[in-house]
Amino acid sequence: MSDLSCPAPVTPFPHGVLGAVGNTPLLWIDTPFATAPRGFWAKLEGFNPGGIKDRTALYMIDRARERGELLPGAPVVESTSGTLGLGLALVGVLYGHPVHLVTDPGMEPIMERMLAAHGAVLHIVTEPHAEGGWQEARRQKVAEVLAELPGAWCPNQYHNPDNVGAYGPLADELAEQLGSIDILVCAVGTGGHSAGIARGLRKTMPDLSLVGVDTVGSTIFGQPARPRLMRGLGSSIYPRNVDYTAFSEVHWVAPAEAVWSARRLAERQFATGGWSVGAVALVAGWLARTQPEGTRIAAVFPDGPHRYFDTVFNDDYCRANQLLSATPPDAPDTMDDSGAQEVTRWSRCTTVTDPMHLATTTGAAR
Repeated sequence: MSDLSCPAPVTPFPHGVLGAVGNTPLLWIDTPFATAPRGFWAKLEGFNPGGIKDRTALYMIDRARERGELLPGAPVVESTSGTLGLGLALVGVLYGHPVHLVTDPGMEPIMERMLAAHGAVLHIVTEPHAEGGWQEARRQKVAEVLAELPGAWCPNQYHNPDNVGAYGPLADELAEQLGSIDILVCAVGTGGHSAGIARGLRKTMPDLSLVGVDTVGSTIFGQPARPRLMRGLGSSIYPRNVDYTAFSEVHWVAPAEAVWSARRLAERQFATGGWSVGAVALVAGWLARTQPEGTRIAAVFPDGPHRYFDTVFNDDYCRANQLLSATPPDAPDTMDDSGAQEVTRWSRCTTVTDPMHLATTTGAAR
């Protein structure tokens, strides 16, 4: 383990790195998903220094410091698959907090090197939890690291309401850039940005529809937990920041479908990203093709392509995992009940329920 000492905090100033967080651009996307004038607007959160979770890392840390929960120079410990880790590393550099990140062998090698370069200490769990998978194993390791570091604080991104509150400014940016939005498309992992952006937009756009994008093998919307290749969306636990009542429908996308989509974006639009971006673009493109002409669709692209050079954009990796074999169908399968069957390819459901609430009410009925 590296030295826990840390440099003095950097005083933010208007032209420092904090000035690069937020106010990200929009890109109009039609081909290869739709034919003009149909298409959708992509919010390019990869233009933040580390990605969309720079916003939530800064907000959660600021609020914790204001409340006195995080003391000056105290360590920050969190579980991450990568993007929040970059945001926390940024905050650690700016405010002088040692940052300890718990991850698993699925983290891309380039991400490990980037986080280490930014001064973060990595703790890698070696075995998944029998029921909660890698995420539960990581959470348990977080508890161990917290116990070892006096005064350490954990943001607890899965359940911290500040994760949701962080995205009010992003909602304001979208409202200013687009004026009105009919459909918002977001990947769902911790549930923070989908809940926060939708909540902010609905203050002036009460009829907004929110479409969630999950991965096959994720438990968030009632599917059984399975091993997952995709990082940054999906979960093997039930994050309480997911606002189930906010969603009009949910889509599940398979890894090969996300790879196809991310690579087509790179070929035709230049702007692209990894698993979440590929999955979100696939769903947003279908909505652009099938909704009435003139429907204004905004899709959030959480990051850029750089951390995915060893996975999504690596032919050897993709061949080894059978990710280059097929073009996605033109439309998803549709289910009336998210638990009616296990999905293995692009599918959608327009009845969105909280699996934990359903389990509680079912148990009470018995």
